[in-house]
Amino acid sequence: MNDLLIKKTTAFFEESFGSTPKKIVLSPGRINIIGEHIDYNDGYVLPAAIDKIICFAFEKSNSNTSKIIAIDLDDSFEVDLTTEMELTDTVWTNYIRGVINQLKIKGFKFDGFNCVFSSNIPVGSGLSSSAALECGFLFGINELFDLKIKPVDIALMGQSAEHWVGINCGIMDQFSSVMGLENKVIKIDCKTLEYEYHNADFNDYSLILFDSNVKHSLFSSAYNTRREECEEGISIINANFPEISSFRDCKEERVLSLKDKMSANVFKRSIFVVKEINRVKLACDALDAGNIEVLGQLMFETHEGLSLDYEVSCAELDFLVNTVKEDKSVIGSRLMGGGFGGCTINLIKKGQEETVKNKLSKLYQDEFGIELKIYDVKIGNGTSLYIAK
Repeated sequence: MNDLLIKKTTAFFEESFGSTPKKIVLSPGRINIIGEHIDYNDGYVLPAAIDKIICFAFEKSNSNTSKIIAIDLDDSFEVDLTTEMELTDTVWTNYIRGVINQLKIKGFKFDGFNCVFSSNIPVGSGLSSSAALECGFLFGINELFDLKIKPVDIALMGQSAEHWVGINCGIMDQFSSVMGLENKVIKIDCKTLEYEYHNADFNDYSLILFDSNVKHSLFSSAYNTRREECEEGISIINANFPEISSFRDCKEERVLSLKDKMSANVFKRSIFVVKEINRVKLACDALDAGNIEVLGQLMFETHEGLSLDYEVSCAELDFLVNTVKEDKSVIGSRLMGGGFGGCTINLIKKGQEETVKNKLSKLYQDEFGIELKIYDVKIGNGTSLYIAK
């Protein structure tokens, strides 16, 4: 599938600019096995890059002007690199402008370029197409102008670009898009950015994503509210236990002892975060031991926490998880990403995938009148330069 995407992007570039691109960059989406809403709470997350990508084609334009074409959107824009970057009403262009803004702020010298991109990452499904866009675009400029930006800094600048656009995201999406390795998950310490790879051998199980095909408008406002509630929670904990300045250092009992000092929502958010940070550690142990059943059980527990305590689920996602929970061939399922729509991530017994897909698709259609989208994913490499064989 990616080979076709590379051919399509290259051909479109040649047709648009009458020349062969000098650099082709592949930038992947990501999944997160466990550790949801933890990257902005100083905890650990367990993401991986996947085999769904954005393909970029680049060349220098030998001027101050850059033209960027989004094939899938049938849209393009030009930007004068000597001017100050400003947000526009065309949202996708803001991610690009945000990256250019980061490069300018940090004093990197680069000239105009032409860029075409196309993607097979489903947008709005919680697979972080925006992080792939920021990091792939930045990676390409880095290669084109030999700016020598380190991979971790590409991730951090991608995150800053997204903040500039107005989404106050943590580091996980960009980090996993840049630093992913085939058949490995990355345990990232979101406080120090230390990371370690763990083998992602799911043994007799396949990774399948069920896309609810809904995106409730609550997402942006609720995301920022959750961050504020968590900040309030940790400040209350710190006021009562000065040695604890981060959720990662906090035990469940401490949060429980402060229940009366917190609002109901702040308490629920805080207890979820503390439990989820612990689940990430347990998930790494389970992967290292090849105990995929334990990993699956942790995923179910995460979903319950996201639904009841963090309150970022919705009827459609709860239905998808609760339905497969009754099926013996599914050992783990949870909502993945910010919530209020998007995908569930599922571990399904090999050989039973089609049976589960068909059954769930029908039940979901009957319940909500919505077509279920399904993605089989494999764990792939992070953002890289494509070298034609």
